[in-house]
Amino acid sequence: MGLGLSVLIAMKATAWMLLYLFFSRFGFTVLAIPLLYASLISWLVSIASHPSIDLPMLLGKNPDGTFPILSTIMFSPYLYFARAFSMARRFLTGEEPYSQICEGLYVGGWPASPRLLPPGNPAIIDCTSEFPRIKEFKRHSYLCVPTWDTRAPQPGQIESAVKWACRKRARNQPVYVHCAYVSKLKRLLDPGSIGLTRWSSLVFYSLLL
Repeated sequence: MGLGLSVLIAMKATAWMLLYLFFSRFGFTVLAIPLLYASLISWLVSIASHPSIDLPMLLGKNPDGTFPILSTIMFSPYLYFARAFSMARRFLTGEEPYSQICEGLYVGGWPASPRLLPPGNPAIIDCTSEFPRIKEFKRHSYLCVPTWDTRAPQPGQIESAVKWACRKRARNQPVYVHCAYVSKLKRLLDPGSIGLTRWSSLVFYSLLL
């Protein structure tokens, strides 16, 4: 995969740093400290999300989809930016929250509220590292596969996720696989896609055939 997220966040980090230097130049150094902090955190995320490093555990997301208070505070410039960007993108594009691939299998973006979740009390496979599992979904079967946006899970995570999903489907329970945005995951799960990844291959052939 390309650099994707790393480049985007590096650009944001540079913008924060330039704003910090601008305000500092006019004597507002103390007031500009939050800009410096946001820049440093963004650089850290940019490095950790680089394909050669790929360290989504940096953000501290727990297996139950929650974030420790310390992680939420420390990485707040990135976490809240990502959530706000996701909501704004969905609002501006009018993108559907999810798509049905076949009976019992849905793919989509982060469900920020119950109305964005497919029907049928689906089991949830969460492929995000920056979005939380909201409290309304505590009773849903849940598997967290923390992954940076534009990246793929590790082979071991893929195998575990596919087996977990197959068990749920064997009990006739719907499965909802989500990353940050529905359009990206839908393209990955398209068997005719030129860029079919191992993740999409396993999910497609294990769940759809």
